[in-house]
Amino acid sequence: MYIKGASSFQEVRLVCVDVPSETEATVGGVMKLTCIYCMKREEISAKTKVDWFYNGSASDYRRMLIYQYDHEPQEPEDAEMYWKGRLTWNGSKDLQDISISIVNVSASDSGTYECEVSRFFEFDSFKHTTNKKITIELKVKMQASVDTTALYSKIMMYVLLVFLTFWLLVEMIYCYRKISKSEELAQDTATDYLAIPSENKENPGPAVTE
Repeated sequence: MYIKGASSFQEVRLVCVDVPSETEATVGGVMKLTCIYCMKREEISAKTKVDWFYNGSASDYRRMLIYQYDHEPQEPEDAEMYWKGRLTWNGSKDLQDISISIVNVSASDSGTYECEVSRFFEFDSFKHTTNKKITIELKVKMQASVDTTALYSKIMMYVLLVFLTFWLLVEMIYCYRKISKSEELAQDTATDYLAIPSENKENPGPAVTE
């Protein structure tokens, strides 16, 4: 995963974050097998070679090379026909993300996958190699499993929406009744005032003296 950030000089750079791969796929869908190998800035010029292996399942172990990156993404010449055209490169240009995707996932794709990365460094006359291996246990299901967290969030959202709607309705009724009472009170006051005889309005009464 990559996060864009900007420094005080408005320089944009990519920050590499090592995240694990998803391990559940659905028949007929597309599954990304995530493989991240972050590099330091001085390692960007290193040459990178990636080999993706499929090891089958615990009951049917059969290690085979299914995809590789060597100067460019490519299918191995001796790859089984089962895999040909079903794997695509899903990595980044700087080769910190060296993931692949399985297209049109089938139930037979369940099993163990390995991403083996080799980096070759050259500093003047000094040569150095680093290696990393990531193992992914993939399970393929006929239907996508229900995300309980997302389901709970949806339920809570609908409950909150109903509550807010009810609260708004109560407030509207309360405001309507309050306005109605104010209008009735004003009308009663005006009626009482009109009921007072005109002479009482003009002569309110003698002034009170001590």
